[in-house]
Amino acid sequence: MKLVILERNSVGTDIDVSCFEQFGEVTYYANTTAEQVADRVQECDIIISNKAPMNEDTLASASNVKLICLLATGYDCVDLSYCKSRNIKVTNVVNYCTAAVAQHTILLALMLSEKITFYDNYVKSGAYSAQDRFSNFDRAFHDLENRAWGIIGMGTIGHKVAQLATAFGCKVFFYSASGKSTCTEYPRVDLDTLLQTCDIVSLHCPLTDKTRNLINKTAFEKMKPTAILINVARGPIVNTQDLYNALITEKIMAAGLDVLEKEPMEPSNPLSQIQDSTKLIITPHMSWASVESRTRLISEIVKNIQAFLDKTDRNIVNL
Repeated sequence: MKLVILERNSVGTDIDVSCFEQFGEVTYYANTTAEQVADRVQECDIIISNKAPMNEDTLASASNVKLICLLATGYDCVDLSYCKSRNIKVTNVVNYCTAAVAQHTILLALMLSEKITFYDNYVKSGAYSAQDRFSNFDRAFHDLENRAWGIIGMGTIGHKVAQLATAFGCKVFFYSASGKSTCTEYPRVDLDTLLQTCDIVSLHCPLTDKTRNLINKTAFEKMKPTAILINVARGPIVNTQDLYNALITEKIMAAGLDVLEKEPMEPSNPLSQIQDSTKLIITPHMSWASVESRTRLISEIVKNIQAFLDKTDRNIVNL
């Protein structure tokens, strides 16, 4: 059996992936562009990939492919209908990075709420050493306790964030982007109510036709001028230009992002013009990537492959 890993570096070179060799001959590629996919998958039986497009254009000549294992939870890079028509099963991995993404969400909220970068720079600049009083709080900040925290997408990660926010004393509300949530632990509200009333709004929903561009100019105009937006879901859920405008015109106070519309970040992205880290923090899509999460991810892919070989459905997303 032949396996190909199209984006070996997407899990980090510090994580051992030799476990896949128990299933057969493995070809490793550090990274793979969309244009390279078709050539690299032609002779394989199993594809292990992350963001590489899986569709008719890239798979048409891959007559032996039987299984695609995604190194992710989201599968918006795959044409599921086409794969099903070819009897190619597609698997994802769920719940492997819940703790990591949730803690990153809280981290961004705390850093932006307490203006941590301002105060860190204040000390390192020598200004603190030069002042004549023991404390400095030139930039006002507020307790998280009793703040309204709005969650868009009450899945596993959203629920974990809700638990952590509650531990800080926040009042949690949520909007179900799919309309299918069965959560009864926290008040469910419509999107307008959430945007208008919440001090922190964090995104944890998948990218779908319904959520694409969900947070745009209209949404920002409904938010509080003191609001913080956090996106650790998918970049295209937030309109980049509208976010930039909202920040520079102070429609909202701040934003923390771990995802962008196009990744890696393009030099032309208007958000690159905002250098004030009390207003905007961007991390390079790493909230999911704790050592524990990446190790768990590989382990789960191994289990998905073994289940497939045992003719058992496990994490199949295109049944």
